[in-house]
Amino acid sequence: MATASPDLVPLAYQAGTAAVPIWLNKGDNAWQMIAATLVGLQSVPGLVILYGSIVKKKWAVNSAFMALYAFAAVVICWVTWAYKMSFGQQLLPFWGKAGPALGQKFLLGWATLPKTAQYHSNGELETAMIQPFYPMATMVWFQCVFAAITLILLAGSLLGRMNIKAWMMFVPLWLTFSYTVGAFSLWGGGFLFHWGVMDYSGGYVIHLSAGIAGFTAAYWVGPRLKADRERFPPNNVLMTLAGAGLLWMGWAGFNGGDPYSANIDSSMAVLNTHICAATSLLVWTWLDVIFFNKPSVIGAVQGMITGLVCITPGAGLVQGWAAIVMGVLSGSVPWFTMMIVHKRSKLLQKVDDTLGVFHTHAVAGFLGGILTGVFAEPELCNLFLPVTNSRGGVYGGSGGIQVLKQIAGGLCVIGWNVVITTIICLAIKLVVPLRMPDNELLIGDDAVHGEEAYALWGDGEKV
Repeated sequence: MATASPDLVPLAYQAGTAAVPIWLNKGDNAWQMIAATLVGLQSVPGLVILYGSIVKKKWAVNSAFMALYAFAAVVICWVTWAYKMSFGQQLLPFWGKAGPALGQKFLLGWATLPKTAQYHSNGELETAMIQPFYPMATMVWFQCVFAAITLILLAGSLLGRMNIKAWMMFVPLWLTFSYTVGAFSLWGGGFLFHWGVMDYSGGYVIHLSAGIAGFTAAYWVGPRLKADRERFPPNNVLMTLAGAGLLWMGWAGFNGGDPYSANIDSSMAVLNTHICAATSLLVWTWLDVIFFNKPSVIGAVQGMITGLVCITPGAGLVQGWAAIVMGVLSGSVPWFTMMIVHKRSKLLQKVDDTLGVFHTHAVAGFLGGILTGVFAEPELCNLFLPVTNSRGGVYGGSGGIQVLKQIAGGLCVIGWNVVITTIICLAIKLVVPLRMPDNELLIGDDAVHGEEAYALWGDGEKV
């Protein structure tokens, strides 16, 4: 095959220099860094703003700071040891070997996920190792912002009472012993990855993990003050919408970046993301109007989030009509568990999950994983998945087995997070209290940080 003379190739597109190796695709690299930045913006400032505004005024600073601190702490832990535990060489079938991702030689090399090559039972290669056309530094940063947002989502269950010193200990421990296990098992070449469990962009690794771990941690930390549980109005609904908007638009990078390339599947994933989120928001709002006679802004935000979470495990694997169906279910099933089941369940009532992360992320994430097993389209699966000829239940063949795989994979994630989060909380409790003392809980930000947030009107109370 003839190749173009270097003289005929525009200078901007020529490769083979030290800064532009022949394997580098500038378009893929640019998109991956943009996608990573969009996901980062979901956390800082997106969830920082959302958390700081959706809580009672006296907890605005503390809630925003928990998110900000988690982001910074995860970055350092990630490059120091956690990246390779998630995407490096295998230590165990569910865990990678720890090691730093800081050296120039490693970061400027061709990005690879070394344990992702898929083999047939006879030892023949089925799918080649994941090796996108950009440097390892881009991959490390892209995966870092996913790890960071997981801890921040988890924090939503603990707002308004967790001891900040305990939170500072919790972040690196949970990242190390829980997140890295889920990431390696499902994405980095672990046993669930090779078994064929579908998790396109983190329905299980991120959302199911955060929802279950947050609920478990909330049990061990204990509840807010009785007065705060009974009356916890947002201090600024408009800023809540601003944070939610950053979260929604940032999800284009969240799901659009996971093919590790600016390819056609990335485009499909972005469109499906917005279809499902919009549908879910509308359905949640309609249910609020039907049953409570008023459209709730906070309810609309919850519906938006459940839609985004539900589509995440299948964003690039399902067709547009399936995204609408998933949106209808993500706007109704979590609504039902939050509005109906929660009020009738003694366990759900006992555990003080501040922002309802169990419903918006655990329920929606598990629902999305199962629905992905139902609706995953074979041609789209072949664009992304390591196990060839994968398909959802509605397409026959092995589709029925895929649904069972999705359920089993979700149960693995649930079980691990319940056990590990419990151990971590009990270990921290031996060193510092998990919950703030009552005198700090009465005052809030001023007692904990010596700072207060500005509010236009008291605690958001109405006269």
